[in-house]
Amino acid sequence: MTTLAAQLDGQYGIPGLAQIAEGHGGLPCVRVSGAWGTGEVYLYGAHVTSWKPKGFEDALFLSSRAHWQEGQAIRGGVPICFPWFRNKADDAKAPAHGFVRTRLWQLASIAERDGGTVVTLFTQSDEHTRRWWPGEFRLEHRVSFGPELRMELVCRNTGASPFRYEEALHTYNRVTNAAQARVGGLEGVHFLDNTDANREKVQGGAIEFSAQTDRAYRNTSGRVDVIDPGAGRRIRLTKQGSRNTVVWNPWQEKAAAIADLGDGEWAQFLCVEACNMLEAAVSLAPGEEHVMAAALSVTKLEDTTER
Repeated sequence: MTTLAAQLDGQYGIPGLAQIAEGHGGLPCVRVSGAWGTGEVYLYGAHVTSWKPKGFEDALFLSSRAHWQEGQAIRGGVPICFPWFRNKADDAKAPAHGFVRTRLWQLASIAERDGGTVVTLFTQSDEHTRRWWPGEFRLEHRVSFGPELRMELVCRNTGASPFRYEEALHTYNRVTNAAQARVGGLEGVHFLDNTDANREKVQGGAIEFSAQTDRAYRNTSGRVDVIDPGAGRRIRLTKQGSRNTVVWNPWQEKAAAIADLGDGEWAQFLCVEACNMLEAAVSLAPGEEHVMAAALSVTKLEDTTER
């Protein structure tokens, strides 16, 4: 019997550049490679699980205890949150961070472009999504693997009524030690502190980590840097169509309650996320679409003062 992965590989695969294979749990994934490095995205959740630019270790963290089965979100990589972020305000039983990260998306195309490979996946409203949310939509995720990792989340209102939604590209940046890493680029920005009853505060210098951190930075559009002295590198996020940046790490105590996170692995990542939430939620009239884009690049820390 031909598997879904084999069928899709025959239809969309590009020899030497992109292969659709069975990944963890038998779930189909697209594996890409080139002179720039390697990458991987699963059809389940349109979830990017790896991006390893040439000369560097993987820029993304993936839990050793991640679940690879339908109904469970993958821990690590870049989960997609839609159409709400965190818990649904009016329904405590609704799945956290929405429903698209636990859906099998469809593969639309794989193409060579600008020295890299672009994988486009999509999902859309159906009876399952309408159980939780009434919006009629088509959601597309365009992932461009190359010297830069660029992700574009495109939402179109395909119905007759307007709707409003939240979204996030919940990126787990791999670091050597969260206690020694820091995040720059958000100095002077107002944020809501979810570890302190969502009180509004102002960021002083670079963000340093010594306890659970869960912050939603408001009105952000500039670049944000994850500086990892242990690996001697900087992971830079630039974004468009996003008005919030969330920074999160559960730290040791909170991580102990996360079953799909390996022992001590909380110290191996910092989440820095392009998103639109709360007052920055996106409103779409029928026929309208919105694009939120996030791009990651990796460079060496040449200046010893940054280490």
